[in-house]
Amino acid sequence: MTACTVSYGQQRDPFNSMGSTTATIPGYINREGTTVTMTVYAENTKTRLDRQCLVKVTNTNTNTVSWRTSDDLSEVGFGDVPFGHYDVEVNAVGYLTGQSHFQSVSSMAPVHLEIVLHKDPAAVQLNFEDGAMPPKARKETKHGVSALKSGKWDEANKRLGAAYKLAPENPDLNFLLGYVYFQKRDLGRAADFLDNAANLSPHNVQALTLLGRVSLQQENYGRAVSNLEKAVLTDSEYWVAHDLLAASYLKQQKYEKAREQAELAITQGKASATASQLVLGQALINLGHRDEGIKTLKDFLTAAPKNPSVPQVRALLTQLESSTASSNVIGSETESVVARQIIGVDPMIAAAEPTFSVHPWQPPAIDTNRPSVAANVSCPSNLVDLTGKRVEEFVEDVSRIAAIEHLLHEQLDEMGDSITKETRTFNYVASFLESKQGSVAVDEYRQERLGLADFPDQIATGGFATLALVFHPKMRDGFEMSCEGLGELRGQATWLVHFRQRDDRPAQIHDYRVGGDLYSVKLKGRAWIAADTFHIVRIESELVTPIPQIRLAGEHQVVEYGPVPFKRRNLQLWLPQSAEIYLDFRRHRYYRKHSFDHYMLFAVDANDKQKAPTQSNQTSPQPN
Repeated sequence: MTACTVSYGQQRDPFNSMGSTTATIPGYINREGTTVTMTVYAENTKTRLDRQCLVKVTNTNTNTVSWRTSDDLSEVGFGDVPFGHYDVEVNAVGYLTGQSHFQSVSSMAPVHLEIVLHKDPAAVQLNFEDGAMPPKARKETKHGVSALKSGKWDEANKRLGAAYKLAPENPDLNFLLGYVYFQKRDLGRAADFLDNAANLSPHNVQALTLLGRVSLQQENYGRAVSNLEKAVLTDSEYWVAHDLLAASYLKQQKYEKAREQAELAITQGKASATASQLVLGQALINLGHRDEGIKTLKDFLTAAPKNPSVPQVRALLTQLESSTASSNVIGSETESVVARQIIGVDPMIAAAEPTFSVHPWQPPAIDTNRPSVAANVSCPSNLVDLTGKRVEEFVEDVSRIAAIEHLLHEQLDEMGDSITKETRTFNYVASFLESKQGSVAVDEYRQERLGLADFPDQIATGGFATLALVFHPKMRDGFEMSCEGLGELRGQATWLVHFRQRDDRPAQIHDYRVGGDLYSVKLKGRAWIAADTFHIVRIESELVTPIPQIRLAGEHQVVEYGPVPFKRRNLQLWLPQSAEIYLDFRRHRYYRKHSFDHYMLFAVDANDKQKAPTQSNQTSPQPN
């Protein structure tokens, strides 16, 4: 690959100018056309749009399509627009599509458009600030959480109650107070606070799940099912919600649904979900699978011999095994007795005490909450190709720089709070290598090439900043990709692309080396791609499946990219800013952040192919 950089002010940027198209017709350059400016408003011409929008301009004569995003003043400008008729389409997340048109007739007749967007009534409001909390309330909450950790329910109630008076609309406070009243066995007040938390934060899985549990204990099975169904829709991998939903269905005598949810809980919860076997066994027996149900109940006794429900389960098994064949006849007296006994083994007796986290220790699962997208906006047909070109540039650009890397490493407790914290600072250089099979890999150099012992907790991490290689033309065929629509990231219009490792292709992006053995892992994730330049702004990934052989339960990556100017060379490169890793490994939770600054550009010809620097043969970096 040859080096290719973006030099602002010296050369034309083909991705961010009139004629930068998703069509096959080439753009126009210096044709003495019309100057076009647009101002985008929200609801009326007195209020400018508070977020970045994407403007699509189509020449109706040539079908040339151009993209441009608005600036901080919600204005968009095009220069040298060729003469002709144009259709304009303006899109922003949370708003309905705005349309207009104009005629370019003379270089002496500039065009200015004012376009008003109207809110999409079906869209999720993006300006809801549920995390805001006054400093005093935050202080009281911190003390309240400390009391919760120690099981001091009255102290927790006092502290959190004081915070609640200052911030009654905060969903975290409502959840915590609901949890306190649950522990105090005041189920009525617990339900009130948890209901508030769920209404203020509809995707709060903890609130929905605990509210479902409270409803179960109140014998309000309909309400329990309603909230727990919402919980599993929000996070399909949260086994506790599946477990409680199975118990709710069992109470409603919906045995097939109870069986399905119990099996999901067991699959996802593994050894933690032994109580789900009690629900599964009872559901199977009621469905007529007597022998299978008895075996499942026996498995439950073996797995949880000290569970408080054991005496009732043993009594149930005794009656089942001593019953005659006539007990299988529907409507018989024996069958009726057995059925009543089965229903009498309350799965809530076997349920473990709930745990909670004030804030999840890692970001939501990739497929849990799909970000909001603008309605009825089609993605560019060659979005992945255009992004791939940017990633090829990225590969060359990273090989041209050195940087200072800062490493933050934390071990976390069950509430997401830091137990230990360590920092490191490295001189960082990277190079990219192509294998004989055509894949692209990164080789990183940190100072004098640190060994495993130099990383905190004996865990060495590398290559995370180059997660964008998922979109490299030589790597992307290993993934299924789909554009989800036009979204936004911190006010910037972005295309959202979901990716997942294909089952029929080898995993080449990411692996773990443990004890000399190599374990390749498959990833799925989402990328936020700048709507007009097609640079990757942010990319997240997680494991498709855990790796039980090395006790790797989960990993979530978040990588951010952005422009870095090199003023002495009048050059701007798109480079990694930070890479965050949330790791559930060997029953420990870790948070690690790699951040980069003080970039330096190697003084080499831009057409030279980069090689990995060595101690004896290194190109000299020039400071930014």
